[in-house]
Amino acid sequence: MSVEAKAKYHGKVLQVAVPSPLRRVFDYLPLPQQQASREPQAGIRVKVSFGRQQLIGIVVAVANSSILEKKKLKPILASLDTEPLLNDAVFKILLWAANYYQHPLGEVFAAALPAKLRNGIPLREKSKVWTASKPSTSQASLLGRAVKQKALLSFIRSAGEVTESKLRQAGFSKMLLAQLLQKNLIEEHSRTEAAAASFEALEPESNFDLELNEEQLVAVTTISKALHGYKCFLLNGITGSGKTEVYMRIMQKQLSKGLQCLVLVPEIGLTPQTIARFKQRFSCLVVSLHSGLNETERMTAWLQAKDGSAGIVIGTRSAIFTPLANPGLIVIDEEHDASFKQQDGFRYSARDLAVSRARQESISIVLGSATPSLESLHNAQCNKFVHLHLTQRTGIDQPSAMEVIDVSNEAMTEGFSEQLLYRIRKHLQQRNQVLVFINRRGFAPILNCQTCGWICECENCNTQFTVHANPPSIRCHHCGATARLPQSCPSCKSNDLNTLGIGTQRIEKFLQKQFNHTPVIRIDRDSTRRKYSLEKMLEEINKGDPCILLGTQMLAKGHHFPNITLVAILDADSGLFSADFRGQEHMGQIIVQVAGRAGRADRPGEVLIQSRHASHETLQTLANKTYAEFSKSQLKQRMSAQLPPFSHLCLLRAEASERQPALQCLDAIAQFCQRFSAHNSLPIEQLGPLPAPMEKRAGKYRVQLLLKTNKRGNLQALLSSLCAELEGMKLPRSVRFSIDVDPQDLV
Repeated sequence: MSVEAKAKYHGKVLQVAVPSPLRRVFDYLPLPQQQASREPQAGIRVKVSFGRQQLIGIVVAVANSSILEKKKLKPILASLDTEPLLNDAVFKILLWAANYYQHPLGEVFAAALPAKLRNGIPLREKSKVWTASKPSTSQASLLGRAVKQKALLSFIRSAGEVTESKLRQAGFSKMLLAQLLQKNLIEEHSRTEAAAASFEALEPESNFDLELNEEQLVAVTTISKALHGYKCFLLNGITGSGKTEVYMRIMQKQLSKGLQCLVLVPEIGLTPQTIARFKQRFSCLVVSLHSGLNETERMTAWLQAKDGSAGIVIGTRSAIFTPLANPGLIVIDEEHDASFKQQDGFRYSARDLAVSRARQESISIVLGSATPSLESLHNAQCNKFVHLHLTQRTGIDQPSAMEVIDVSNEAMTEGFSEQLLYRIRKHLQQRNQVLVFINRRGFAPILNCQTCGWICECENCNTQFTVHANPPSIRCHHCGATARLPQSCPSCKSNDLNTLGIGTQRIEKFLQKQFNHTPVIRIDRDSTRRKYSLEKMLEEINKGDPCILLGTQMLAKGHHFPNITLVAILDADSGLFSADFRGQEHMGQIIVQVAGRAGRADRPGEVLIQSRHASHETLQTLANKTYAEFSKSQLKQRMSAQLPPFSHLCLLRAEASERQPALQCLDAIAQFCQRFSAHNSLPIEQLGPLPAPMEKRAGKYRVQLLLKTNKRGNLQALLSSLCAELEGMKLPRSVRFSIDVDPQDLV
């Protein structure tokens, strides 16, 4: 029976997606014609009554009937927009993403919009402006000797009208403004911000300071020929090979046509540096979108992208949903980075959605990396992506020599071998800079009792607290719990507590003592929490004076430090024996990326890797061969095990305060999956339900079920039926269930 035949009400019906855990749209009646300024259309926001709440939803479609009776249909409370918020391509991508990642549509739309729009703020807010009143003879006596008030009045007269931001930039306070208003010397007006005009098309530049090498020229020429439609390019260039210059040449071509460019970077820390570089090169408006902005800044940038006034939009993961008035190019820098995958809530991959969006908008996309993901390399091998290579460093940069130091039988001092300390001292004496890398922040990872063996563990997680020296505390890097540093053992009351292992803070203290005449600059999530702290550190480094940079993965991504000649990787072994099958791939990417920070100018660089497993095949491949050979070996192993990219995974996870409810929930789901697969003859393997590698996290026990198949369609058919079944299943309220399609983290 068709939907029309089932319909109980015939007439205009708005199908609305509301931010709720329910995976469906809800039918509402439009406002009576005399109240509505114009008929609602798909893509606008509406305020609706939902249970006892009033929510902001998005109209997904306007239908001619509903399966509900008219008396059960509520009218919307208000229509908030006169035109769709998102362009057609972004709207379709969100519909597709909700279906592919099996996430409630209302929550998907909410994730794509700035907070102000989610909360119902008008698209164009009314802002206050001030103008000077008509001059009169009495004004001079009203101001008297008020010098600051006179200066403000003069400023407003010369500007014609001013906004609050203009006043703030000019250094005038709100109190001065209030004093002039009280004396009727100025007038206050409200106005709605109008959409800005598109940026002017840039004239193509015929000459650049930097001359392209042969490989860069081939890349630019190849991409330029395909800019009229969709094409995905994998720009596989070693560190220092000039990938950014290739991006900018292609961007220049699109900007000169009045087309916008969207650039995604993996870390907020890279955004200011990228913005500065693009602003220096291009005359159009460059805006950024990331979690470090406040709601007003984010909204302003979003609107400038939507109305076409911003030529270049740079952002982190969520910027992929930003509407563009005139899209021309998408660039994903460091495309291999795991941070492009959202790890909670709406678990989408920004890189994969970017490829889908480029196809939807018929524009080209460039995925750039020195260490491409195995998925992207496989797509290039299958001719889904065009593979472009940059194998030479630009200018006088030379590849750094890489060496593995075997420390299995060596006495270490705070994680350093004698050989490594000697090399660091040698490079500093030559007035160079040194980068020391360890993927572990804090003072030390473990606090234990020397008397009874007690280990300080997080009560909420199956992991140890990390000791932090400044301020003295213990912190869990998984759930965020913090506590004071214990003075005695809670088990035996002994005061003989000691730290095991090393973290960035402990290494910082050691290096400051060893090299007391050389600045040690620590860059990790703890040292860069304050606004602009990272920028200040980067300024200090770029002065070029001898110093030691100490940091975590934040230093491995995209930074250009021309004076670094030595990179020291303290512990390369953690990724060799990871519980995640991607562990070795990620370890290889980090080592190659960090190694690429050395030797980026006229001074030759070297990379030293300390390991207790120096003869391991993976480390030897990384040290003595290219990343291409390393990735080829990894792909061969994946094919043998039939793991991604040669299969497709979905991780189903249940979390609860007690282990048993989570296990029972996944048992019921596993039985359904088994029945569905057997009934439909779908070859879908199941692993689990089993406790997660980190079984307890943030006070919740975690149980997971891994589904694997060689066809995406099989997985999607099962998941769609499962989600429909879940709405009818009575899961315990204490259990939180999640679906992660194409998971990047199995731990």
